[in-house]
Amino acid sequence: MFSSPQLDGKENNWRYQLNKFVKANQRELAALSWGFWLAKGDSQDTLGIDLKPTPHFISCPKAELEKLNQNVDNHIQEILGVIDGYKADKEVVIIAIGNSQIKLIQFQSEPPPSLCYDEIAADIDTLVQLLEQRMLEQIKD
Repeated sequence: MFSSPQLDGKENNWRYQLNKFVKANQRELAALSWGFWLAKGDSQDTLGIDLKPTPHFISCPKAELEKLNQNVDNHIQEILGVIDGYKADKEVVIIAIGNSQIKLIQFQSEPPPSLCYDEIAADIDTLVQLLEQRMLEQIKD
């Protein structure tokens, strides 16, 4: 029942590839998440990944996510709950968008995101470039 996801074409293949990417890049994603949180402050924006046309990072404003939730009959209400309870100092939360679907990426970072950011010692732009290049190599249509 809890086996690996079925790879039935593009609709789930991007999710599988994204999971592998996240697992291989947890420290860098934690560092980026912390840097994004520091840069955005009280804006309530959430870090996102848009896979089209090529994988790239985006900022997802809370108001837009709430509007999307209304447009899809509250089917992403749980995602909004996770975002509302997000603890930037302990975990990583990223919204991924691919093939007209949304996937929530959430994990507790060890070490915490702030330490990952300090250890990697790269600015946000450098982290974005590094991770987007890795996504290009790992996530294919």
